[in-house]
Amino acid sequence: MTSAWEAAVEAQIRTAQERGEFENLPGMGKPIPGRGLPYDESWWIKSFLEREALPSDLLLPTPLQLRRKVEQAPDEVRDLPTEQSVRAFVADLNAQIVGWLRNPDGPRVVVRPVNADEIVDRWRAERERAAARIVAAPAEQPRAVTARRGWRWRLPWRRRG
Repeated sequence: MTSAWEAAVEAQIRTAQERGEFENLPGMGKPIPGRGLPYDESWWIKSFLEREALPSDLLLPTPLQLRRKVEQAPDEVRDLPTEQSVRAFVADLNAQIVGWLRNPDGPRVVVRPVNADEIVDRWRAERERAAARIVAAPAEQPRAVTARRGWRWRLPWRRRG
């Protein structure tokens, strides 16, 4: 027994087929992606991350995310303009770590707060190396200036002579 609702839906599908709305759909005639592979329970999470171009780090438990942030801290602070901004970054990271240490969840992984002075020292050394590279680079030779007439001489209504 079909209900009136199912009959209405079937009627809409039939009229759409008659109008040709199911013709030339993207992927038509192509195999279904993932067919023949073993079933993966997290297929929708992986496809969402891929479609939205999100980092897969979001799937990691909190202590592993914090550990990854600690490892990437020198690279993250490299482009910061001031020592104060580097210290603020490290203070924020340490606040996250201390918050997790007070109320741990997930696997027991050793995560320690970051030493701000070490990060600042590495940041300074990187900036000094970059400055030395700039100084050591050969200066560009200035271009020879050629005498040219100004743009006023090319105006058609300007009288010459």
